[in-house]
Amino acid sequence: MIETIIKLIVGNYFAIFFFLSLIVALIKISKAPKPISNKFKYEQFLGEFVLYSIGYSNIVNFVFHVFFGEMSASFIGWADSPFQAEVGYASLGMGIAGLLAYKRDFSFRFASIIAPSIFYLGAAGGHIYEMIAYDNFSPGNVGLVLPLDIIIPLTAIYFVWQNHKYIDNK
Repeated sequence: MIETIIKLIVGNYFAIFFFLSLIVALIKISKAPKPISNKFKYEQFLGEFVLYSIGYSNIVNFVFHVFFGEMSASFIGWADSPFQAEVGYASLGMGIAGLLAYKRDFSFRFASIIAPSIFYLGAAGGHIYEMIAYDNFSPGNVGLVLPLDIIIPLTAIYFVWQNHKYIDNK
């Protein structure tokens, strides 16, 4: 039972961090003094999103691809390769940007979601290609990974758009 739970967590950390970002934002919003402005709400959502979905998630991705590359490749349905480390180091850069963006202004937060959003959407295309061309239905290729490679960047774009609507124009 414990082994199954650990495998579930390890195999779906990106989903856990995504939903955790939404839950933490909702908790902060619910505890804030009333009335709550839309600006405050969307600042919370974007802030927690860059911390968890971009920052922590990509740091974990770095660890898996650099230190557990064979396991990561197997989960995706690929052979292990030196490119695992390259994906890991790209994830490290995106993760650090997410961590730094957490307490920063809109511009920094916006910048921190650009690379991961493009990466995730590109990865979604790659997962679909692998599914069609190579019959790759591994959990790391088409499980929660595929829909979240689309949902996470679309959520990022939505939060940025909503935040931009409420920026004080000076």
